[in-house]
Amino acid sequence: MNLMMLLEMAAAGMGERVAVQCSGERWTNLELFAGAGRLAARIRDAGVERVSVLDVSSPALPLALFASAWGGKPFVPINYRLTGAEVDALIERVTPVLLVTDRERAKDLAGRAGVSLVVREDLLAEARAAPEPPEPDWSMEPEEIAIWLFTSGTTGVPKAALLRHRHLVSYILGSVEYMSAAEDDAALVSVPPYHVAGLAALLSSIYSGRRMVQLPAFSAEAWLELAERERITNAFVVPTMLARVVERLEATKARAPSRLRALAYGGGKMPLPVIERAMGLFPQTDFTNAYGLTETSSTLCVLGPADHREAAASSHPDVRRRLSSVGKPLPGVELEIRDADGKPVGPGARGEICVRGEQVSGEYLGRASRVGADGWFPTNDGGFLDEGGYLFVEGRIDDVIVRGGENLSPGEIEDVLLEHPAVSDVAVVGVPDVEWGEGVAAAIVLKQGAAASTAELQEWVRRHLRGSRVPQLMRFEAELPYNETGKLLRRKVRELLAGG
Repeated sequence: MNLMMLLEMAAAGMGERVAVQCSGERWTNLELFAGAGRLAARIRDAGVERVSVLDVSSPALPLALFASAWGGKPFVPINYRLTGAEVDALIERVTPVLLVTDRERAKDLAGRAGVSLVVREDLLAEARAAPEPPEPDWSMEPEEIAIWLFTSGTTGVPKAALLRHRHLVSYILGSVEYMSAAEDDAALVSVPPYHVAGLAALLSSIYSGRRMVQLPAFSAEAWLELAERERITNAFVVPTMLARVVERLEATKARAPSRLRALAYGGGKMPLPVIERAMGLFPQTDFTNAYGLTETSSTLCVLGPADHREAAASSHPDVRRRLSSVGKPLPGVELEIRDADGKPVGPGARGEICVRGEQVSGEYLGRASRVGADGWFPTNDGGFLDEGGYLFVEGRIDDVIVRGGENLSPGEIEDVLLEHPAVSDVAVVGVPDVEWGEGVAAAIVLKQGAAASTAELQEWVRRHLRGSRVPQLMRFEAELPYNETGKLLRRKVRELLAGG
């Protein structure tokens, strides 16, 4: 297995279809294939061990990714939003490297030991000028490493998750049908290129034959304008992106993009009010919630369009709450909830989400694999399955609040608070408490024009849950801290509330 298989098949069966476009520039599958071959020769000649992109999304991303696969070197996208010192530290870890970046950064990085620099525009011109592609000569060894992806590093030095060719190809073959897209289908990709969802969207679009339209810098206004102009049929967003799109549509009274047929979301917890409002604003659009991790080559579970419609229309509380779930595992993915002793638990019981399947890596650079001898990977995410097999994700196991020896799930408390008619968003964390060890604290964002007091919200939680789960401290905030991929930064919330 090799990622180049996917592009080779696309070039053979859909060569003239546009594979990727950005800012007016278009590349067909055949042009990508020829360009990847040309760049693979450059990678081999450069004598580097890895290929990195430190840049916003552009056609250089798929070219560098596939050229790396062709040339037999790991591809390592780097977060361009990091500070200079953080970027320097990551570059140091990937040298010797062929680094693709923008012209300004190239000036700053010139002369760096072990770094062979290529400016984005120069790489595109070189790839565009490629003659007929060379004969395929890439390795088909499935265990070779295809991609390094650095974790967000919110709790320490970023770890490099390693995804081998077999993990990624298995994910695509198990979740995407070859040439399944119509010729006029188009996918809008606004997720950063260093996020697993962005890379999964790229590979999925190539294999299905769907034109991928890149949006390098997200704003709700730009997203809506591009979706309408390019007649976008499919899109993926993180929760914070969808929230901004919803706010923009409500503020401008504009209509949703006319051709948008399918909208997937993931990468963080979706507030229930946001998805409910979105479904009302996009009545002709099918919604899918996708849950996965970097270490699992992207999606593990999906809550599909039919599930969304059934949950939204139901008056039964157990069915309706599934709108807050991430659905059921993909074919080929096994999933269990396990207790602190590693034993599987039944429906409704909370524990750690553990998964098994060909797409699961669970491997990090310089560290032992977290996949057990039996193939199971502990995700460090907590959650539970309901009677119907729907998975509810409640956050990281590390975020569990231990109050007087009792384990409390922040997600359980957040879900209850989000049901209050005045609450728009909420984050629950543990804070130091002299008597109980940890206390429950909540940062609350109220809906525009709504009002609620601390006492009212505490009583709301008390009516729905046990008294130990009532937040003893609440602060009202204008917004909560999220990173650019929609992940709640609980560390910052904890710092904000710890002094209370």
